[in-house]
Amino acid sequence: MRIRSAVVFVSNIDEFFRFVLTGFSPKSHSLQPFDFGDNMSIYVGNLSYDVSEADLTAVFAEYGSVKRVQLPTDRETGRMRGFGFVEMGTDAEEQAAIDALDGAEWMGRDLKVNKAKPREDRGGSFGGGGGGGGRRSNSF
Repeated sequence: MRIRSAVVFVSNIDEFFRFVLTGFSPKSHSLQPFDFGDNMSIYVGNLSYDVSEADLTAVFAEYGSVKRVQLPTDRETGRMRGFGFVEMGTDAEEQAAIDALDGAEWMGRDLKVNKAKPREDRGGSFGGGGGGGGRRSNSF
């Protein structure tokens, strides 16, 4: 297993949790797959694990100018996570790509292509688990 380390500065708790949950630095413009500002972005799901940014760019370029492509990878393995985000030049180009590619077969998989939605707030919990505590006794 390859261990990576980085120092990340965040300006608020929301940015901190986004980094912890996704592995993407909130200060690095090129590593923010979930926040494209005021521009619409496209979510592309069910991607082959062999796809590259160049592959995805080429497919979406048939529908207009591609401004940015993001393919998130797993922090532990470095492997593609099977989805990505595409930002195109105009809303009309993005809608044309969504209409044409949603459900299309590509690289042996049926693509899921739609307008990207902001990440939902998962609440203030730090995850499941629980219990524990208490003392163990070795007496019967």
